Amino acid sequence: MTQATQIISKFSANLRFADLPSSIQSALIHFALDYFRVASIGERMEWSEWGRNYTKGTAGQGNSPVLFSDSSYDPVNTSFLNTLYAGSLDADDVHVGAMLHPGCIMFSTGLAIGQARHQSGAEVLAAIAAGYEAMIRLALCIQPSHFGRGFQSTSTMGVFGAAVTAAKLIFPGSTGEKSIAASLGIAASFAGGLTQFYHSGSTVKRLHAAQAASSGTKAALLVESGFTGPHDIIEGKDGFARAYADAVDFSLLENGLGNQYRIAEVAVKPHACSARVLSAIEASNDIRSQNAFDTSEIESIYLGIPKVIQGRLTTNRPADLQAAQMSAPFAVALSLLRKSSTTTFSFGIDDFVMGLQDPQVMHLTQLVQCELDEEVEKTSSEESVSAKVVVKLKNGQELTAFVISPKGSIARPFTMEDHIARAESELISRLSKSKLSQLIEAIIALPSMPDVAVLGDLVKS
Repeated sequence: MTQATQIISKFSANLRFADLPSSIQSALIHFALDYFRVASIGERMEWSEWGRNYTKGTAGQGNSPVLFSDSSYDPVNTSFLNTLYAGSLDADDVHVGAMLHPGCIMFSTGLAIGQARHQSGAEVLAAIAAGYEAMIRLALCIQPSHFGRGFQSTSTMGVFGAAVTAAKLIFPGSTGEKSIAASLGIAASFAGGLTQFYHSGSTVKRLHAAQAASSGTKAALLVESGFTGPHDIIEGKDGFARAYADAVDFSLLENGLGNQYRIAEVAVKPHACSARVLSAIEASNDIRSQNAFDTSEIESIYLGIPKVIQGRLTTNRPADLQAAQMSAPFAVALSLLRKSSTTTFSFGIDDFVMGLQDPQVMHLTQLVQCELDEEVEKTSSEESVSAKVVVKLKNGQELTAFVISPKGSIARPFTMEDHIARAESELISRLSKSKLSQLIEAIIALPSMPDVAVLGDLVKS
């Protein structure tokens, strides 16, 4: 039997930032820039205020700073709140095949521990990289049956990534292997996150990444306090894989581990919505920007989809904001009504809010017919989901666009310049030009930063 828990623990304990390929080192800086950008947007959301009210009544004092604030709490509550900011918008980085969002969890956890303990940028980035790799690979072992059972893997698998990141920082060096395994053993009992929100709405998905980060951090701190968890929790007879999936392939955990990094498959989103509808947005925008017509002339809209999104991301009547962000028909309608001449346009969460209040958007949403498409199925992959859009006008004309890989995917990544520009565009709303420049420089220089605690002051407004 594959000793999955031990394999990931040994890999994580021994990983050093200097050992990572330069492309992965660069990717981590890209993800860090995107993390602060998205968290800045998320901090202003209504549900983030709910989160602050919650932590005021439950958090203990500590040395883990809350982003964009003078508050510092214990690492568990700080990782919760910072992940709520960065992971509740559906705008954070994503691994399509694993069906999860790793960055919001790993950066929040790594900084919560690293800042409190005055650890170096290289140490924190190595722990973050280990968490990314563990979370993605473990998820790939049990997908898609895990998702088919109704689990949302950002939440369920996020506890493992957070536990690895936190434990690697709390128990540094190769001797930390047993403690990482024990942390995973405890974290598994905290794993949860169900997808009923796809059908019934609610705001619970806003909490999923945050609960994963705080639970994984808590697991590592419990081990530091003396508790232990099963050393074979992932693969054991009554362990996680057996309980949470119908089919498991542990070869996906081992293949290329330490040589081929799944972090390289993580995409960055241009829009605040499901990663599996990004191509549909882009295809719709291509049609709108390349053809002269009025939306009142539209008779019907065909959206070719892969089987993986059928029934979960295909509602024509989104009941709330979360449902709108998860609706491919809504995304298509929004894009057809917002003409853009650029390939780097972006839908923020405010666009989805306004779209829900726009009768034209809701009318077009109901005209979208989602159908399984063989070509879309064939070209969709673990890296991105394709989309085919056909707009039929009342005069009989048909306008077609097909997008295999959207902007931000591995095939069409944002550059460092893109990431800096995107981060600056958002953060200038809360930081002076001088402080913003210092923050960007500090993030880029994270690998050589002696103490990541300096970031706490740089992100204060």
